[in-house]
Amino acid sequence: MMRIDPTLKTPTAERLAGWVCLVSIIAFGGTGCSHMAGYSNESLFPSGIRSLCLQMFDNRTFRRDLEYDLSASLAKRIESDTPYKIVSDPDRADSVMSGQIVSITESVVTVERQTGYALEKELQVTAVVNWKDLRSGDLLLNSQTIAAAATYSDFVRQDTSYASKLAANRLAEQIVQCMEKKW
Repeated sequence: MMRIDPTLKTPTAERLAGWVCLVSIIAFGGTGCSHMAGYSNESLFPSGIRSLCLQMFDNRTFRRDLEYDLSASLAKRIESDTPYKIVSDPDRADSVMSGQIVSITESVVTVERQTGYALEKELQVTAVVNWKDLRSGDLLLNSQTIAAAATYSDFVRQDTSYASKLAANRLAEQIVQCMEKKW
């Protein structure tokens, strides 16, 4: 409700504040967001690529079968989190991704005081990833080193196979994040 000062017959501070707000919106609203960085409607992933051939990752470690878990997790992540379709034939693909699992390390996180028994362990998986645009020949990821870890505990009946599947899934998530365009 507008109050008018009977002695001066002018609008009160509330009315004046409303006018200042309106003028500010008009003055600054017309400039748009073109000067702001970080906000866009564009896809986070490189445009023009519709399909990706995912090659089986090489495993340079002594632990077997992690390459299968990583490739399966990565294919699911790419299909669900990116606009790309996985194809098996590199001749039909716009891009190809390959990589190597270069290390798997295990360390103790928590030790039981009286016995020295490891209560919780961590498994860290490191991979080197390459992603190439086959149409232009550009390397979108060039020997990018990516690591992920997972903890497990014998106390709750988890073993290294549980941790390796979890680490492979986390590594796939990290790889998909690296596929995004840089801000």
